[in-house]
Amino acid sequence: MKFNFQARTKEGKLRIGVVEASSKDAALTMLQHSGLIVTSLEEKPLPFYLRKIGFLEEAGPKDLMLFVRQLAVMFRSKVPLTEALDTLSRQTKKKGFEEKIRKIKEEVEAGSSLSQALSRYPSVFSTFFVAVIRAGEASGKLSESLDYLADYLERSYEFSNKIKSAMTYPAFIFFFTLIIMGLMLTFVLPQLATTLKESGRELPTITVLVLGSGEFFRKNLLVLIFSLFLLFFIPFYLSKTSAGKKALDRVTLELPLIGSLAKKTYLVRISENLSTLILSGLPIVRALEITANVVGNEEYRRALLEARTAVRRGGTISTALSNHPDIFPPVFVQMTMVGERTGTLDSTLMNLVRFYQKEISRTIDSLLSLMEPILLICLGLGVAVFAIAVFVPIYQMMGSL
Repeated sequence: MKFNFQARTKEGKLRIGVVEASSKDAALTMLQHSGLIVTSLEEKPLPFYLRKIGFLEEAGPKDLMLFVRQLAVMFRSKVPLTEALDTLSRQTKKKGFEEKIRKIKEEVEAGSSLSQALSRYPSVFSTFFVAVIRAGEASGKLSESLDYLADYLERSYEFSNKIKSAMTYPAFIFFFTLIIMGLMLTFVLPQLATTLKESGRELPTITVLVLGSGEFFRKNLLVLIFSLFLLFFIPFYLSKTSAGKKALDRVTLELPLIGSLAKKTYLVRISENLSTLILSGLPIVRALEITANVVGNEEYRRALLEARTAVRRGGTISTALSNHPDIFPPVFVQMTMVGERTGTLDSTLMNLVRFYQKEISRTIDSLLSLMEPILLICLGLGVAVFAIAVFVPIYQMMGSL
């Protein structure tokens, strides 16, 4: 590391320069040993092309999963918590995450509990995450809670990766099609239009349509880009407002195909969160409240908060959820009822997680089996239309020679 410094000699002369050291303290020591009285010492900023991108230095799902799993193993092996945190901070390659772990270790050394230290970084450690740790601390079963949390994060990570992998190929085909169409409209069609207009011949209808669409695309390129920007920006903006988020959440659940998939995804999240929180020792009322706040959909959040109120009054979760048949299907309500009656709600909810994960996988496989041929057919038709529009008038011109 390099540091800019200002200092004065014993005679009072000003010295300005750069010193290289492993830390700010080391740089200060070096300058003092040189007989200088340091008045200013700041780290020299790196050139912009050497600076690391901030969000890439923060913990992702995989980093968080590995952190919890390793912490669980070390804690179970009787390694002191502060020593375990120190070891994990040195192992991570992401500076932002490393700094947070070091600060958490310092707060634990100062007397804070692990859950209190984690709660100071809500952007990394969610309410659900902190609640599981706090429940483990309260029950004296922190090791088990860390294991439950690590299992939960691993399942979530593997499931999301599976969905992303399944969507990669259709996404590639879609963007490849857009690139091909864009290149044809931008570079090929202008050259073709010039050549065909100079021939003075009447052009086929399909050629006129293709040339017209290309000209429209080029003339209104900025308008089209701005329209696409609004198409993505408006829902994003609305999602940041309370009324807008409620409306978007409701519309999402009512969309054909997407709505069914979204409902199953939220049911997996609810089941898995509730199961993990209950296993960690949290009361049902508190588990419902935390799950409601992290589920990510206002419709489900409202239903879960109603269930929390019902349980406080002596009712059951299944009875409360049955009042929302549009978002909680009968099988979910029935399985929840069985879990409540038999005292095995945590394991019953995990059965629901496995059931709905399989349902989601089947739904995605079915959608992909439809999407892939449709995308390929669209790509083929697009290329065929361009080919006909180009070669028919050229063939006519050659035939007239």
